[in-house]
Amino acid sequence: MATLKITQIKSRIGSTAQQCKNLDALGLRKINQTVTHSDSAIIKGMVERVKHLVTVEVVEEKPAKKAAPKAEAPAVEAPAVEAEVAEAPKAKKAPAKKPAAKKVTKTKKEE
Repeated sequence: MATLKITQIKSRIGSTAQQCKNLDALGLRKINQTVTHSDSAIIKGMVERVKHLVTVEVVEEKPAKKAAPKAEAPAVEAPAVEAEVAEAPKAKKAPAKKPAAKKVTKTKKEE
């Protein structure tokens, strides 16, 4: 399936609210910003409403080449390391500090 490369070429200032919403839905926020979308009827409809603000290029997708499977390296076991980690002593947590006492002042009415 083809891909559409859509670039905003004009400002949205002075456009209707619906046109601004279409630009937002397409993912266009700035002038000269480019986004790619799959070629569908929905995208084409949005582009049709803002065609005076954007340019559209059709990009043909090349079929992906299948990569040759890589040989996997044999798994290396390390049980001795796990045993050392299990035997390590746990660090003690520092005791929590007590909050400072609030200073109490008397108002003129209380005196």
